[in-house]
Amino acid sequence: MSVNRFEPVRIGVVGLGNFGRLHVRRLAGLAEAALVAGVSRGQERLDLMADQLSQVRGIQAVPGWLDLDKAISESDAEAWVVVSSTASHVSVTRTLLAAGYPVLLEKPIADNLADAHSLSPLVKPDSSNLMLGHILLFSSEFLQLRDEARQRGPIVYINCVRHRSARILKKFPWESPFHLTMVHDLYSALVLVDRAEPIHFSAQIHRTDSGACDLALAQLQWENGRVASFAASFLTPEGMAGEGFDRTEVFGKGWMARMRPNPRPIEVWDDQAHWPMGLEIRGDPGAPTGMLAEELRCFCRVVRGLQRVPVGATYADGMQVQRWLDKLESCADLR
Repeated sequence: MSVNRFEPVRIGVVGLGNFGRLHVRRLAGLAEAALVAGVSRGQERLDLMADQLSQVRGIQAVPGWLDLDKAISESDAEAWVVVSSTASHVSVTRTLLAAGYPVLLEKPIADNLADAHSLSPLVKPDSSNLMLGHILLFSSEFLQLRDEARQRGPIVYINCVRHRSARILKKFPWESPFHLTMVHDLYSALVLVDRAEPIHFSAQIHRTDSGACDLALAQLQWENGRVASFAASFLTPEGMAGEGFDRTEVFGKGWMARMRPNPRPIEVWDDQAHWPMGLEIRGDPGAPTGMLAEELRCFCRVVRGLQRVPVGATYADGMQVQRWLDKLESCADLR
């Protein structure tokens, strides 16, 4: 069997919200995967999955279940993608790992450190049965930034900005910018500093009149003097791109790099402005491209034993970032 050709991995998806359905559409078009199961808490989302897939030529109907245990016993899935709510991540992943299945778990592992740690007895030492999904790690811009940093030498300062719509707090007032958005940049920083552990943590937050957190600021410092700063918010107004905007700046000795991956540089106007590629996720189900497709392709290679889980996507990496989040939220007195 060559590295470039292998039997498609039979994959089921748990969680069919907006992001879960993005996974479904990408998996339906990957040569490396065969989508064989969908699991949701509501029948309406199973119906929506079926409607979306019915519009893709050549895709057969995908069975759906409302009960994970039944899906495990009745489907022929050999690996699973977990895109359910953060609160259910650990329980769903524990069930799948205990049953012997490899899992791709979208970020973060859990909403608290203790729950995330509870998976430890079930994860293999090389994390080959649990890969963490953080799509930014698979974007073309970040991969190039990572390579530039490795070639050019020590990083002195990392500055990450990630702002999202104020509408998010109206829909999900309990969400924290630390866990929902800043977590992506923390994973990126972990990769850029090659998993080095900071020696100093600090953080601040802003709250709305109702008490919800709409802005999180954080700072990390390493023993070698390297510093990183992060800003994440739910503050962008209605007129901006639906996904807000992101920016990463990296300064080294005698060099710097800036990455602005969101929104992608294409805009469309009619009666208002549109950003059709807020993220590097192309919607063609017949030939999916972009960071989500690459994440899923990587998972398939991991399942087939053709690749190790990459830096930034192992369970140990996830636990390291989970500890960072725990310390930052404690510094900001968010909990």
